[in-house]
Amino acid sequence: MGIFSEAPIQMDSDDPPLQTSFEALLCNTQAFFETCTAAVQECELPVIDLGILSHGSPDEVRRCKRDIALAASEWGFFQVVNHRIGGDLLSRMISEQVKAFRQPFDKKSKESLSDFPIESYRWGTPTATSLHQFSWSEAYHVPLSETSRVRDTNSMLRTTMEEYSRVVSEIAWVLVEALVEDLGGDVSYFETNCTSKTCYLRLNRYPLCPISSGGVFGLTPHTDSDFMTVVYQDHVGGLQLKKDGRWVTVKPNPETLVVNIGDLFEAWSNGLYKSVEHCVVANPNTERFSIAYFFCPSYDSVIESCTKPPIYRKFSFREFREKVQEDVRKTGTKVGLRRFLA
Repeated sequence: MGIFSEAPIQMDSDDPPLQTSFEALLCNTQAFFETCTAAVQECELPVIDLGILSHGSPDEVRRCKRDIALAASEWGFFQVVNHRIGGDLLSRMISEQVKAFRQPFDKKSKESLSDFPIESYRWGTPTATSLHQFSWSEAYHVPLSETSRVRDTNSMLRTTMEEYSRVVSEIAWVLVEALVEDLGGDVSYFETNCTSKTCYLRLNRYPLCPISSGGVFGLTPHTDSDFMTVVYQDHVGGLQLKKDGRWVTVKPNPETLVVNIGDLFEAWSNGLYKSVEHCVVANPNTERFSIAYFFCPSYDSVIESCTKPPIYRKFSFREFREKVQEDVRKTGTKVGLRRFLA
């Protein structure tokens, strides 16, 4: 599909002003590069054909659902094909995303000028105290309950985001139902607590990084604080994940969606489904785009293991988020599920 490759010529690498604003952090990248890099093997994630769930025989459907659960437990990541996001919708979504990032930094970062609610726009890492905590990127992180606040005066931005979110939400639900079914769980919990208004869409841009020594993260190593994330990434590559204690690079495939398990699903599944640490490595030659859909519950939802004895104590999503934010403020790093061991 490779639609991102048709985007206009990339912007100046200092929009947003990452290099000038975080000069103190970036001045010693060579030392950081020498301590954090190692040979990283390229891998291909497990591939799930979602078309089987609609058109396969009963035996094929059962095997496909089992493959989803196995990928979630063995990798925490997998790819899906035949995902039903049509080329026209994807083209429009990508076009609107690129257009939003092509706006001058002053417009993106000011309430009176931005197309998005100003709190949605993020760039760099203001809380970073070391390069390990710094992300060379910009993003629009939009709660789907807030899409009505996206301005739509000159484009189809709002309606395209809403349409894309509806389709990717359907995909997420198919996967959630398969994972819940494999553990004999009750999908009504998710139907009650996870709605279109509790989820998020994040548009990401990773500008080219001119730091000559390399070793800069586009997105620092982390796990996702949700049930599941569904990502469309372009052809550039840069996504890495930890597999068996070693970092591996995910071979980019613009024909697929990348799915990963989040912290909440690991807690709910009592550790069977794995929330895996992952990152994005900055690219010195070209920019990279991706679109992430975060499948989240309401803040007051209580996360509790579906089997006993539990690895993690029960907690609310609000409590989890507040603890993550507190840890990041104090230490610059997310601790996550380790805070909630039973």
